[in-house]
Amino acid sequence: LVLDQFAGGGTTLVEAKLLRRNIIGVDINPFALNRCKEKVKFEWDNPGNVEIKKGDARNLHFLSDKCIDLICTHPPYANIIQYSKDIKEDLSHMKIPKFLEEMKSVASESFRLLKNNKFCAILMGDTRNNGHVIPLGYEVMKVFESSGFKTKEIIIKKQHNCNATGFWKNKSIKYNFLLLAHEYLFVFRKP
Repeated sequence: LVLDQFAGGGTTLVEAKLLRRNIIGVDINPFALNRCKEKVKFEWDNPGNVEIKKGDARNLHFLSDKCIDLICTHPPYANIIQYSKDIKEDLSHMKIPKFLEEMKSVASESFRLLKNNKFCAILMGDTRNNGHVIPLGYEVMKVFESSGFKTKEIIIKKQHNCNATGFWKNKSIKYNFLLLAHEYLFVFRKP
């Protein structure tokens, strides 16, 4: 049983269905949930079961302890992109310090739900502030480690759809900084 507690656009749900895995997709945003429902409406031989629920990744009370075999998710990167307008619980509205504080609850809840010796994969990126890198990915990694997870792998994922044109390309030249074109896939194991 796979869990994606930041289901967003539904990519993990689609892949689980194609791979014949059972998955629970959770999101706090009803718009995202509707999008997920649309994306998984396709015929497939012997598909995995896809369950979609509204919920907050910090408190998945409707799931029992140690019921998940794999967590595979992609949280927002604090308030870099806001995914809703008026959902105050949406982590994409929080500045980095508050976001990291709330991610402690996400990590704790992930630890509670995951079976022993199973894996939690988190895709996370960095950001910039005033021309300096904010290592958001590594800060999230530390949050998950402090919740009891052990880092199994750190995979660097190149972002292929980054266009270095216009506003950010000009800014990077003017203010002498490199464009961020990678994310980290942190793979944690629950001992």
